[in-house]
Amino acid sequence: MVLAVFAGLPGVGKSTLAGAVAAELPAAVLAVDVVDFTLQRYAVHESRPGYAAYGVVAALAEEQLKIGHHVIIDAVNPVKAARDLWVDLAERMATPLRVVEVVCGDDAEHRRRVEERYAARDHDGVPDWVRVLERQSEYEPYLGPRLVVDTHLAKDPVPTVIEYLS
Repeated sequence: MVLAVFAGLPGVGKSTLAGAVAAELPAAVLAVDVVDFTLQRYAVHESRPGYAAYGVVAALAEEQLKIGHHVIIDAVNPVKAARDLWVDLAERMATPLRVVEVVCGDDAEHRRRVEERYAARDHDGVPDWVRVLERQSEYEPYLGPRLVVDTHLAKDPVPTVIEYLS
C-alpha cells in the first residue's frame, strides 16, 4: 500500500492525472478541493481557509490506509505545513510516501486550462488566473524526493507514475 501525494498549482492537471493513476492501481483519490468546496457549500467558515479540508482529507486517508487501500491525495500542498500532514500520516501508518509534483511547463497552456475551468465553474472556489498567480507566489519549493510530471510535455505519464509509486 502507498500514500501518494499529487501536488501542484491549480490547473496543472493534478486531478486528471490522479484519476487516471487511481483507475490503474486502483486507489482512492481524496481531493482537498472537493472537501473544501463542500464545506463552503454548507456554510462552514473557518479562520484559516482550507485548513479544515486538509485535516478531513488526512483523516479519510488514514481510514483508507487502515483497510489496506492505496491512497492518492489531490491537493495544491503549497507550503511545508500542509506537506507535513502527509509525512506524519505515512510515518504513523508505516506506509511509503510518494510525492508527485505536477506542473504545466507552458504558461500559455496553463493559463488556458485555468481560464477554461474558471468559465465552466460550478462554485465560487475555482480560482481565476490572477488567483493562480497569487498561489504561485506563495508556493514553496519542494525539497526531498519526488517525481515531477510536466503535463504539457508528457504524452502518457500514467505508466511512469505507477512505476514510481510501486
